[in-house]
Amino acid sequence: MNANEQLIHTFYKAFEKADYKGMQACYADNLVFNDEVFINLSAKETKAMWHMLSETGLSKLSFSKIKADDRQGSAHWVAEYTFSLTKRFVINRIDASFKFKNGKIVRHTDRFNFINWSRQAFGLTGIFIGWTPFFKNKVRKTAQARLTAFISKHAEYQ
Repeated sequence: MNANEQLIHTFYKAFEKADYKGMQACYADNLVFNDEVFINLSAKETKAMWHMLSETGLSKLSFSKIKADDRQGSAHWVAEYTFSLTKRFVINRIDASFKFKNGKIVRHTDRFNFINWSRQAFGLTGIFIGWTPFFKNKVRKTAQARLTAFISKHAEYQ
């Protein structure tokens, strides 16, 4: 296992234990994070996001297919959890890509099927309108507002 594969492994082992500080330590100060909900988060915002999400708790996390070279890497991970807003159980399958510099992650992008996720997280609402840009943008705005509120309550992210 090379150093960047080990870095990805370290990140997900910390995630598995809800150790957000361990996850944060894997990131560079100039990190950019993206997924289907959060767009172009800075390092500070990303670190706060993992802190916030670690407090809601996962039922189970698994990861596999870790690959990396000197510049980039990838992994597959599965999160099983109860979605806090609706109390519905979700199994989300995610493909992650990473870029590295100086032994840290500088770019982290997670991709998952938003429609499948919204059906699980929102039930009938997700089934009927989870595929619409309106719904996706509403979820993004709500998530960003929750993150902004979390940051405002935690001085280390301000």
